[in-house]
Amino acid sequence: MRFGKTLKNSIYPPWNGKYIDYHKLKVLLREHDVTGDGSDSDTQWTEQDEESFVQELINVQVDKVNAFQVETSRQLRERTSTCETKLRPLAPTEDNETPAVADENERKAIASKVLKDLDGITKEVSELEKYSRINFSGFLKAAKKHDRKRGARYRVKPLLQVRLSQLPFNSEDYSPLVRRLSVMYSFVREILYQGVEEPKDPEAPRFGQDSYSSFKFWVHSDNILEVKTYILRRLPVLIYNPGASKELESLPEDPTITSLYFDSPQFDLYTQKVARASEASSLRVRWTGNLNDKPAIFLEKKVVTDDDRSKEVKVQLKQKHIKEFIDGEYRFDKQLHRMADMGEGESQKAESLKRDVEELQSFIKEQNLQPMLRANYTRTAFQIPGDDRIRISLDTNLALIREDSLDEDRPCRDPNEWHRTDIDEVGMEYPFSTIRTGEIARFPYGLLEIKLRGQSAHNAEWVNDLMVSHLVKEAPRFSKFVHGVAQLFEDHVNSFPFWLSEMENDIRRDPATAFQQEQERIAKRAEDDMAVGSFLGTRASPSVKPMVGSPVTRFTDIGSPSRSRASPQIVPSSRPSASENVPSEVPELPVQQEEQSITTSRLAALFPTFSFSRSGRARPGSVALPPGVREPGTWIKDSGPVKVESKVWLANQRTFIKWLHVSILLSSLSLGLYNAAGKTNDIARALAIVYTAFAIFSAAWGWYMYEKRSRLIRQRSGKDLDNTFGPIVVCIGLAVALVLNFAFKVSGEH
Repeated sequence: MRFGKTLKNSIYPPWNGKYIDYHKLKVLLREHDVTGDGSDSDTQWTEQDEESFVQELINVQVDKVNAFQVETSRQLRERTSTCETKLRPLAPTEDNETPAVADENERKAIASKVLKDLDGITKEVSELEKYSRINFSGFLKAAKKHDRKRGARYRVKPLLQVRLSQLPFNSEDYSPLVRRLSVMYSFVREILYQGVEEPKDPEAPRFGQDSYSSFKFWVHSDNILEVKTYILRRLPVLIYNPGASKELESLPEDPTITSLYFDSPQFDLYTQKVARASEASSLRVRWTGNLNDKPAIFLEKKVVTDDDRSKEVKVQLKQKHIKEFIDGEYRFDKQLHRMADMGEGESQKAESLKRDVEELQSFIKEQNLQPMLRANYTRTAFQIPGDDRIRISLDTNLALIREDSLDEDRPCRDPNEWHRTDIDEVGMEYPFSTIRTGEIARFPYGLLEIKLRGQSAHNAEWVNDLMVSHLVKEAPRFSKFVHGVAQLFEDHVNSFPFWLSEMENDIRRDPATAFQQEQERIAKRAEDDMAVGSFLGTRASPSVKPMVGSPVTRFTDIGSPSRSRASPQIVPSSRPSASENVPSEVPELPVQQEEQSITTSRLAALFPTFSFSRSGRARPGSVALPPGVREPGTWIKDSGPVKVESKVWLANQRTFIKWLHVSILLSSLSLGLYNAAGKTNDIARALAIVYTAFAIFSAAWGWYMYEKRSRLIRQRSGKDLDNTFGPIVVCIGLAVALVLNFAFKVSGEH
């Protein structure tokens, strides 16, 4: 898509006219008058033309965009401060005295009004970030177009880059403003929904239990802020170590987390995770913040089974004991004795700690594990305090760094140390510019992980909307450890994760395309759920919600089995979807009533392609159409040009060639047998004729199936392309001929 059209589609209507005038720049550039070769182009482009273009680009357009961005950003901060002022009378004082506004109705009225203001501010913060990004791209595009057309004598891109580096419109960080909005959202929700308890899922585990469904996604850098603002309107940001300060402006930054992953020199743990073995284990040392600040350090072992269940063993270590623990020399003896002497409860904890220590140290020794990879990233976590049914984390600035000492001549880490001191002693931060090339890989996207527990969390509409939106790309089973090893230790491993092939693709999607893809995925999932409906009886599949007022096993009068499926986003309409084999102009007829028997329903679920109703067995042409509705000449699925992948045609041709190969072999066998038989050997001559008949049948059958399958492909037929009649005839016929040949030969000798 040309940038001019992209810019037009990205304009936020209230800000129309404030964007870069890309069309005017193209007119001043006079790109259509330039041929790109010869001296005529240079004579057409004068110094006055160059001055006009540079003046418009560097001064007029850049100043316009920068001024609007600065003014809008200032207004958003003022509006945010106004909301804080409105909410301050609702908050208790530092002495826990009664708030200035104590009336409950008045408090909720103020909170409701502020909530609307916060929604508007949040939306404009997201739009302002998009505004800055699209205009920045427009300036670079215009400069690149100019240098390509007029680069022989003039270059404007270096001048533009210097000018842009002096302006904040594309480099401003909106995270502090986002955090302020998040705190206010949390406070407003607390006032509005105080005393209103959400319905609890009776079968959901208690707080803190690890019964989660985890979903992982990639987020393009262009969409990170929009994803953040979308989430914070529903969940507050989880603050790490907030301290005693209560001022919004002094809230701590998002924490930086470091994980050191262990593996053997043969990368056995990596191979298990990539191969998705029955039990894949991993070991890491993890801490938050700078290591010089002496944070809490955890050594964690995680085992994931093939059914996605996990078990975790974790101990907390001091920095000075980590090397000793890895070498098996430190066993928490003092702490274990102290816990054992404190009573029965602490004695049980001591036994549990002892088992964990022994398991971790034996695992390190048996697998010959050592630090191999460092993952450093900034994490923003979203969760309602006290309610862990929905937990969301967004990791950005992910850097994967080699931590090994495999190369004895040039080790990345001192073999006598458990970590890279060149990074931790100086407090090196992202982007780790001093790390040598080949030792670091910077992941280009953000990582979004959504964890859901309980039915109410899985049914949260806003979560489902986010997971299927164009803002994220699903990345199932993505692992920082696996990705880092695959990129940094390519010469040491022989298997790679499936997602590496997608790293070179642009993961951004058009919203309309993303919606269409989701509809197709829902339709496919509904068809799959219907196909296995017999195992559920009259219950719907757990992954699909039944339509309101429509039992899952009902059937339509036109006998389309896809009518009985239930989907969270598919509702009855006056026109069936294009994925169903229903004429495009035949309206949906009413569903049958509850007199369908249980037996019929179960049989219909077991055989989804067969309809048990009379109207379902009738041909579509026999349906009584309403007045003014005519039967269509073509089906929806048959409209438009035929688009078939080359491998489908080639597979059909390859099968035909195989049949010809069989025919030639049988013909050669029959010809040789006939020539060698002689005039007196009637049995051999008869069998030669039989083999010739099978050779002719093989050639005819191959041609017949080739033509039939070609016709089915052209017609977009949903019928199966398999046909076992021909192979069975040839196999059985040849087997019988060989047996008779052997029997006649044996009887003739006697």
